[in-house]
Amino acid sequence: MLIDRAGLAEFLRRRRATLQPEDVGLPRGSGRRTAGLRREEVAALCHMSIDYYERLERERGPRPSVQMVASMAQGLHLTLDERDHLFRLAGHQPPVRGATSAHVSPALQRVLDRLGDTPAEIVTELGQTLRQTPLGVAVFGDATAYTGPMRSRGYRWFADPSSRLIYQPEYHESLSRMYAAGLRRLVTLRGPESEAASLAALLLAASAEFRELWERHRIEGLPDEVKRLVHPEVGTLVLHCQMLVDNAQSHRLLVYTAEPGTESYDKLYRLSLRQEAATHRRGA
Repeated sequence: MLIDRAGLAEFLRRRRATLQPEDVGLPRGSGRRTAGLRREEVAALCHMSIDYYERLERERGPRPSVQMVASMAQGLHLTLDERDHLFRLAGHQPPVRGATSAHVSPALQRVLDRLGDTPAEIVTELGQTLRQTPLGVAVFGDATAYTGPMRSRGYRWFADPSSRLIYQPEYHESLSRMYAAGLRRLVTLRGPESEAASLAALLLAASAEFRELWERHRIEGLPDEVKRLVHPEVGTLVLHCQMLVDNAQSHRLLVYTAEPGTESYDKLYRLSLRQEAATHRRGA
């Protein structure tokens, strides 16, 4: 496929003019004259240089890679249909839709953007974290930085012992059963050629604990709503987890809250203050 430079440039300009700062989680500020977003704001949202983005809007520069187009689609908060259109304008076949897609829907992203003072994350059905709020990073660490099979928290649970440190030891056995059973359900649902099946094969070869649980053919229920965590800085955290599901993409928005008046509520508040201070230091 050939890139449609004029069509791509026009689409980017119109999309930028349509979006407002509050649509993408940015402060409006005072004295704004731009109709929509500024080019530098779009460039930052899409994780590219301002110069690169400006060249795209002016019908110049190299054809953006598949990874760059995916980043633009996410940064511009495109729907799946708009994302596919952007890929074709850039001269690429659109990615597949469904459970393996990493494209977060604009509606789910908007909800996450409004949870700045709450630990929250968007994950795939395999437990691959796609987005986190800053307080989510403060509680769980940056779970978006993993690559390959380690992106899946279920895989990490069996392959990396350090992933268990955040949970109290008395819950490890039940969590192992839950992760093994959840992966078995997905293999049955998605089939032997799926990413879930590939992860199961890797774990069968690497983890004796996983093999033993896999051979039981047990199907556990959903994870407990109440999470009892061990944070390296503030200690024990008791958090309630609520879930919002995007059925089209099999993505889940997980929101963690503490009961007001409890020690966990105060600890989350302290973590949020530390996170804000760290953000200010980075911006200084």
